[in-house]
Amino acid sequence: MSQSPPSPTAAVLIIGDEILSGRTRDSNLNTLARFLAPLGVDLMEARVVGDRQDQIVAALNALRATHDYVFTTGGIGPTHDDITADAVGAAFGVSVREHPEALAILERRYAPGEFNAARRRMARVPEGGVLIANPVSDAPGFQVDNVFVMAGVPKIMEAMLDDVAPRLKTGVPVHSRSLRVSGVGEGAVADILRAAAEARPHLSFGSYPFGFGAGQTAGEVGTQLVIRGRDQAEVDAAEHDLAGNLRSSGIEIAVT
Repeated sequence: MSQSPPSPTAAVLIIGDEILSGRTRDSNLNTLARFLAPLGVDLMEARVVGDRQDQIVAALNALRATHDYVFTTGGIGPTHDDITADAVGAAFGVSVREHPEALAILERRYAPGEFNAARRRMARVPEGGVLIANPVSDAPGFQVDNVFVMAGVPKIMEAMLDDVAPRLKTGVPVHSRSLRVSGVGEGAVADILRAAAEARPHLSFGSYPFGFGAGQTAGEVGTQLVIRGRDQAEVDAAEHDLAGNLRSSGIEIAVT
């Protein structure tokens, strides 16, 4: 039986002092993970850096050399600390210039007299960059080689993904099944889960506790068990076997 080719891999680079300071809560990583999974693209790594060009360049060069795709979010707005375009240009060793199409898009958006120098900065793209459409606020993102540069505002970033999806090579999607174990913590199911993982080493088994922790009533704690893999039939079989082993140990579960 022939094996499927390796799935593409991806990394996310989140850019912004506001993320590191705690002022802004990032949600883009979760959105990108959920976007990539059905396409069969494995999200392998995520980094967060501040608005410092040397750090952005170093992180970007490391990630783009080891993954098929890199997605950056943040730093492409009109203010002085929006330096992602310059950092990407420096990483690729190319100049950053006003992109004629980006300039035309922005000129159409603003009324006469409103398209000032700050807003004009959003038309700057590294040489060779291809625009990523922004159906929310028009100011485009861009792609340079395997790097996709997108807005930090979650609503805008998510909307840009419609233009990104057709550009990606896809792999075999990952299938997952979850079992919710009520009334017990991770320690009570650890041995059963370990045996399941050893029996099927090419699947991923994870446990995620929920509730209020020790000292509370039994109904307030539990563990979510997740099985992930690319062969749906095998994932289903693993779920069936794990559920049976848990029940035979007197552990109550609910398949979710």
